[in-house]
Amino acid sequence: MESQELAQHAAQFALAKKAKDIVILDLNGLSDVTNYFVVCTGESDTQVKAIADAIDDGTREMKAKVWRKEGFDNLQWVLLDFVDVVVHVFQPKIREYYDIERLWGDAPLERVED
Repeated sequence: MESQELAQHAAQFALAKKAKDIVILDLNGLSDVTNYFVVCTGESDTQVKAIADAIDDGTREMKAKVWRKEGFDNLQWVLLDFVDVVVHVFQPKIREYYDIERLWGDAPLERVED
């Protein structure tokens, strides 16, 4: 599966769980580590977990492998690393603090909405 397609699917799985402010950052040519970031917000521990689980389950059904998972112990910032795509599920204050979109401000950004 192409990394752009995986990023789009991850965003759609997040949208299905009512994630807010979903963006896909295209890091091709800007990062040697990954091609895309998918960034979204959940309003509570429960919603952050539901979003991350939906992405994990949905992509697994598509035969995409999560190589690393982080943040399930505190649910403030959950990271799912698919190597070519890295998904960040934040609670609002944590997302505001790290401001990944500003940090990668040179990256083309696509907003994903209903």
